[in-house]
Amino acid sequence: MAEKTFEKEWRALGTDIYLQIIGDIRQKSEMEKIFLEVSDIYKRQEKIFSRFDKESELSKINSHLGKFFDGSSDILRVAEKSLDYFKESDGLFDPRILETLEKIGYDRSFSKEDFSSDGIAAIIEVEKADLKNDLVVENGRMKFLKRLDFSGIAKGYITDRVVDFLQLQGFRNFLIDSGGDMFAAGKNSLGNDWGIALEGSHNEDETLVEISDAAVATSGNVRRNWQKGEKKIHHLIDPRRPNDFSFALQSVTVVEKSTERADVWAKVLFLSGLEKGIEKAREKKITAFFLEQDGNVIKSVKKNLCDINSAASFSSYSPFL
Repeated sequence: MAEKTFEKEWRALGTDIYLQIIGDIRQKSEMEKIFLEVSDIYKRQEKIFSRFDKESELSKINSHLGKFFDGSSDILRVAEKSLDYFKESDGLFDPRILETLEKIGYDRSFSKEDFSSDGIAAIIEVEKADLKNDLVVENGRMKFLKRLDFSGIAKGYITDRVVDFLQLQGFRNFLIDSGGDMFAAGKNSLGNDWGIALEGSHNEDETLVEISDAAVATSGNVRRNWQKGEKKIHHLIDPRRPNDFSFALQSVTVVEKSTERADVWAKVLFLSGLEKGIEKAREKKITAFFLEQDGNVIKSVKKNLCDINSAASFSSYSPFL
């Protein structure tokens, strides 16, 4: 039976969502239902993780510090994973950045506001305590001792839930793109691996990757930066130096087996800087592309996860909400 390409674009999580499915023609009548169900996944997850929705599960827990909650399975999983990533990243992944984001002006959805300001950026204190002191997960319950923001992991996590759903529906060839957090399953419409190009480099022919059953995520300062008085700042917070905002790199793109892991490590490697980021990528055997301000790309490539070849697609970047 011949196969056909089905695709749809819409807005969710404060960014553009794109889904392409390579499917059997007999599934044509079912595709609209599939797209609606995927859209509902994003809506449900946004009601859990959005820090801009006062009725979200995250906002409710943040407003009752020190109290145990019977959290949903999704927020409990993300909380547990955050504790693991905090340890694995030596503290660079830290969801306690919410207060810092608010103090530098990122207290509302970036897609709806002008963040330019004549005010002076507040001085932020360095967080020294272990995350487990402020995020407690016990027996299916959780409590926050400080207000948390899971945007550093949520978009990747949500994308992987969409992947799970599509695979359960029997689809083996598809591409899901959550504002730059992508998972490419199987083959594209030509029967080849999916082509993803690194945005912003001088020579995209040298920075094209072909992947199958793998994820790509990018973190950078190009689209989410603004002026606070005389200081140029961006949304990627280094918990070790929360008052410093590096512009030495434009972005870091990571290829990994899950979108969640690619999402987290793209941010961690960006915050690590070029030299230490490359060291971490090699230590963790992560395929990563470091895009410098001049458009030069430095690669740290793990063999057998992706091939560096020509491709015919693109990557974009937009942080969760």
